[in-house]
Amino acid sequence: MIERSRIGLNRIIYPSLNLEDFFKFTADLGLSKVELRNDLPGKGIIDSYSPEQVKDLSKKYGIEILTINALQKFNLGKFLPQLIRELKELINLCLFMGCKAIILCPNNDTNDLRDSEEIFKETVKALKTFAPIFEESGLFGYIEPVGFKESSLNSIITALETIRESGCPNYKIVHDTFHHHLGPDTFDVIENKYIPSDIGLVHISGVESSIPIEQYRDNHRILVTAQDRLENKKQIELLLKLGYKGDFSFEPFAQEVQCMEIEEIKSAINESIEYIIK
Repeated sequence: MIERSRIGLNRIIYPSLNLEDFFKFTADLGLSKVELRNDLPGKGIIDSYSPEQVKDLSKKYGIEILTINALQKFNLGKFLPQLIRELKELINLCLFMGCKAIILCPNNDTNDLRDSEEIFKETVKALKTFAPIFEESGLFGYIEPVGFKESSLNSIITALETIRESGCPNYKIVHDTFHHHLGPDTFDVIENKYIPSDIGLVHISGVESSIPIEQYRDNHRILVTAQDRLENKKQIELLLKLGYKGDFSFEPFAQEVQCMEIEEIKSAINESIEYIIK
């Protein structure tokens, strides 16, 4: 059983709302946790609000900001100087707002010609380079394996190995149910390799399309229902069995979700929550 207090919303679920309205939307659902993003068209991470205003809005609506999503292409060595600058800016914003983590997304590009050994080395180098920044700030980097075949880091197990190799305690995994289903790791492997402290956050979304799994993309990600093909219930049950006590965040990218009327999406979110927490 998952307590409702452990469930949050990634802002991608309803990106048309401005930040204050998104906080209110979350609070109206009886939820108190959100993830912000730096990739919403026409919006900044905190829209036109100042960090001071965001801090006040968080208090007003009782909202905790779990993460900023994301430092993209974090394991692409040629971008490392630029990534360091971007990371420091994100860290400063997090510290001011009371956000505890930044999500790190790997390079996800069919034109990435690096072999697996080079990718592993560049990933570890990036994590070692970022480590002093995270350790000094006290914040965490949540590494999100992306399950697509073209992803440079699609395995949770490989991601765990890079964390171990970095030697930094401030890294954890984002277990994304969509990307785990697409990725190479089996349930048995996860059960034997994961420990609860490895997981920083769980991203939840569902897919109901009958297309072949290799054709799944972000625009197929909806709220989780009984027709889900990603085995969300099975994944969540395994994580709970392993002792995971952290948060779960809904992250559906499909326009059919994002374009719902506000009362319709509230109802759909509540139904999805009831389905997954039973």
